[in-house]
Amino acid sequence: MAQLSKPKERFSPPAVGGISLLVVFAVLCLTVFALLALTTVQADTRLTDASARAVTDYYAADCRAQEILARLRAGEIPEGVEIAGGVASCALPISDTQELQIEVRLDRLRSAVETDGYTILRWQAVPAGEWESDDSIDVWDGTVF
Repeated sequence: MAQLSKPKERFSPPAVGGISLLVVFAVLCLTVFALLALTTVQADTRLTDASARAVTDYYAADCRAQEILARLRAGEIPEGVEIAGGVASCALPISDTQELQIEVRLDRLRSAVETDGYTILRWQAVPAGEWESDDSIDVWDGTVF
C-alpha cells in the first residue's frame, strides 16, 4: 500500500506587529516614569527629614535660651553666660554648623534677686566657626591674553 503523504505544515513565528511594538514601548515608558517617581519621593523624604531635624534642633536651642533668660531674670548667672557692661551674652549650639547667639540687657534691679525687665539685643541663628574661602578653582579674571 502506498502511503499518502501529508502536506508539510509550515511553522511561522507570531508576527510582531505595530501594536505589539507599541505595547512594549508603553510598558518601557511606564517603567521609566515609575523609577523617576520613586527617586523623586526618596529625595523629598531626605529633604523633609533634614528640614524637620533642623527645626527641632533650633527650637531645642531656643528652649535652652529661654531657660537661661528666666534664670538671668531671677538673678542667677548660668554657666556659659558672660556679662559685660550690663549685657548678658551666650552662644548655644544648634547643629554642627549653626549656633544661637543671644544678648540680653537686664534693666534695673527690682530687688537683689529679680530684675524689673529686660531688653533682647540679639537672638539670632548664625553660622558656627570661621568661614574659609575656597580658592582652589582658577576663575577667569577678565583679562584678555
